Amino acid sequence: MSETTATLNERIDWEKIDGMVPAIVQDFQSSQVLMMGYMNPEALDKTLQTQQVTFFSRTKSRLWTKGETSGNVLQLKSMSLDCDNDTLLVKVDPIGPTCHTGTTTCFDADQQEESQMVWLHQLEQLLAERKHADPDSSYTASLYASGTKRISQKVGEEGVEVALAATSGDKAELVCESADLIYHLMVLLQDQGLSMNDVINKLKERHK
Repeated sequence: MSETTATLNERIDWEKIDGMVPAIVQDFQSSQVLMMGYMNPEALDKTLQTQQVTFFSRTKSRLWTKGETSGNVLQLKSMSLDCDNDTLLVKVDPIGPTCHTGTTTCFDADQQEESQMVWLHQLEQLLAERKHADPDSSYTASLYASGTKRISQKVGEEGVEVALAATSGDKAELVCESADLIYHLMVLLQDQGLSMNDVINKLKERHK
């Protein structure tokens, strides 16, 4: 947790924002913006105590924990305050869709240009869903059915193809082969119960 309840409460300029701080909610893995709500001091306190995001409902005039009826809660990962001390950035692990309409985000997805990380995260979720699909339904499902050894062989083959493309100086081919390598690596990670997030965490650990 980035800050304690007391620290955040002391830093937030409650008077300037009439006792209600805007809270922008973001998926901590994909960085996709999910929704925006408001917190008063009590909602902030409950969020940090329970580790589930709680807002103050302006229409119902009461505290409201996201997912209290649907079960689609927002598990708190971190919380930080902006430079003007009047807006919160809340990073979460969403359990199920965030919007009451059943979509991932409350914002109009059709009008948004997906960030690279959001798209990669969505691809990883799709690959995870293919683990238990009919092998005849997709290439990905057939890879899982072929077993770890075959998936590992594909990663090795694609790695060689990447090196050959780079050696030949064919940049277009290098991009294509790199895409194949990353795809098969993501499948292998899923096969082993891992994700790109595990790899990124290791890179961050080494960077430190």
